[in-house]
Amino acid sequence: MENLFADANYLKYLEEFITENRKEGFLKVLQNRTRHFTVACEDVYQLHNTSAVMRSCEVFGIQELNVIEERYGKKIDKEIALGAEKWVDINRFSSNQDCIDALKLRGYQIIATTPHENDCMLEDFDITKPSAIFFGTEKLGLSEEVMQQADGFLKIPMVGFTESLNISVSAAIIIQALTNRLRHSDIDWKLSELELIEKRIDWTRKSIKDIDFITKKYLDQV
Repeated sequence: MENLFADANYLKYLEEFITENRKEGFLKVLQNRTRHFTVACEDVYQLHNTSAVMRSCEVFGIQELNVIEERYGKKIDKEIALGAEKWVDINRFSSNQDCIDALKLRGYQIIATTPHENDCMLEDFDITKPSAIFFGTEKLGLSEEVMQQADGFLKIPMVGFTESLNISVSAAIIIQALTNRLRHSDIDWKLSELELIEKRIDWTRKSIKDIDFITKKYLDQV
């Protein structure tokens, strides 16, 4: 089954079962998808905040969301996500360290979003490096585990009395700002051809009723 998700012929077969408008819609959206940045939510207690972060990822073109469920493991709130869970890849981790290790292995630098003496303002952040943007819990912020292993720190400029924002608001501001700069840069930030095929197959499969039966018919032909 795994090889099917890289099979251009399988994609062509599946696209016979969806409308031309949906097919074109997938192509248009995927042209703005990126894995140059990824987002990580550390053990967020309030479920609707994780779901809202996922929605921001989807709206602004971040393809992957990493969710650490060390203490508060819960399913995504679909009402808040409004279907975004179908279009964003969710990587789940049982510990902060597992998440950090996996992201570093993939070449991401770890960026902690928190006020810090060596932090970087949002508008000055270097977007050239693949980065995993970490967001902490509502009450305690990011854990020491993440802070100590972070390669950099990032904060939103604020001029009022309030010193912090809700995680879902912070994530929306940061994701929008970084992806907007990315799309206006010369950085090679888009999905690869293989990644595009994989996501087109994934999304097309999610759009087809009785996909198992249709896939079996395809396999019987090859």
